[in-house]
Formats: sequence, C-alpha cells, structure tokens
Amino acid sequence: MKQNLRLPLIFAGSYLFAITIIHIIPELFSISLNPSRVGLYVLIGFFMQQFLEYFSSGVEHGHVHTHKAVSTSGRFSIIVALMIHSILEGTLLTHDSPFHEKHESYSLLLGIVLHKMPAAFALMATMQGLGKRAVYILILFSLASPLGMVLGDFILLSEDAVLIVFAIVCGSFLHISTTIFVEASPEHHFGLNKILISLLGAVLAILVEFMI
Repeated sequence: MKQNLRLPLIFAGSYLFAITIIHIIPELFSISLNPSRVGLYVLIGFFMQQFLEYFSSGVEHGHVHTHKAVSTSGRFSIIVALMIHSILEGTLLTHDSPFHEKHESYSLLLGIVLHKMPAAFALMATMQGLGKRAVYILILFSLASPLGMVLGDFILLSEDAVLIVFAIVCGSFLHISTTIFVEASPEHHFGLNKILISLLGAVLAILVEFMI
C-alpha cells in the first residue's frame, strides 16, 4: 500500500510545493504591511504542522499504519489533528486577493484535492478493522475542508486575523510538501521516475496557476 502511494504522493507534494511558492507566498507578502511578521507566522505554521503530525502520525502526507494496531485514543488523535489541519486549509479558499476573485482560487483547490486523496487512502488503511465506522470517518474527513470554507465565509475575521491564518497554512503546506520529498527518498536516492513525476506536478501547478 505504502509503495503504491509513493508516486501519487510525490506528484501531489510537488504540486503543493509549487503552488505554495508561485501563488501562496507571493500573495501573502503582497497583501502584508509587515513581511517580517508574516514570515514569523509562516514559521509558526511550519512547526504547528509538525506538532499536529505528532498526533496524526503523518497520515496527511500518506503515512500508512497497518503494521501495528492503533488504539482508540490514537485514532481519535489522528482524526482531530486531521480535522484541524483540513479546516484551516478550507479557509484559504475564501480570502480576498489581489490576484483572483473570491472563491476563484482554482489552483489552491486542486492542490488541496490532490493532497487529500493519498491522505484519505492512508487514513482508511490506518482505520481498517472499524468496519462501517471507517466510512463515517472518511465522510467526516472529506467534509472538514468544505467546513473551513463555510466558516471562512461566515466568521468575520479582521484582515490581520485572515493574514495570520493564511500564513500559518502556508507554513503547513511547506512542511507537508517538503516532508513528502524527504520520505520519498529514505536512502537519498531520487530516481528518474520520481524526478519526472515531481516535475510533472510542478508543471501542472504552473499551468493551472497562469492559465485558469
């Protein structure tokens, strides 16, 4: 299972990394009056994601835990950590931007979808043995980012608060995408097929960003 997810993970990680570099970071700093403070929140988001992964066991970047039993409390921790991350992600899709109309950030939407797909497979593999309850968990996981989008629309945050959330999610994306690259080459051997897949992910991000 883990081997089957590796190339799709690299593709999704490459897309997510590219869209963070060419879309999120330029947009984030263009709307900020204090770039140093924004950089601090990006850093906080990076390490906050590391903290969340202590509880989620890395499911959001494709970690599969079928080799050992996961306790009930462990499953609960995974679900809560994934929900927090997903809700924050969803808020990205509702912010005002000098680069696109509200709700028209298609490159970000595709990035979230691509990175959620292998995460969903890993989540279901980790939750195996729960029977029909695993399906309910999958539905809950799939609704988390849309819930974040709805909350982003209806909770009137100040411009500073929106900027902070945006920066934190940016840091989170940087952590997830770079972790995927590191874990895809545990022996520091990044083969030609992995290079081509990662380039394909980056090219898709460029095409979606500048052509749609």
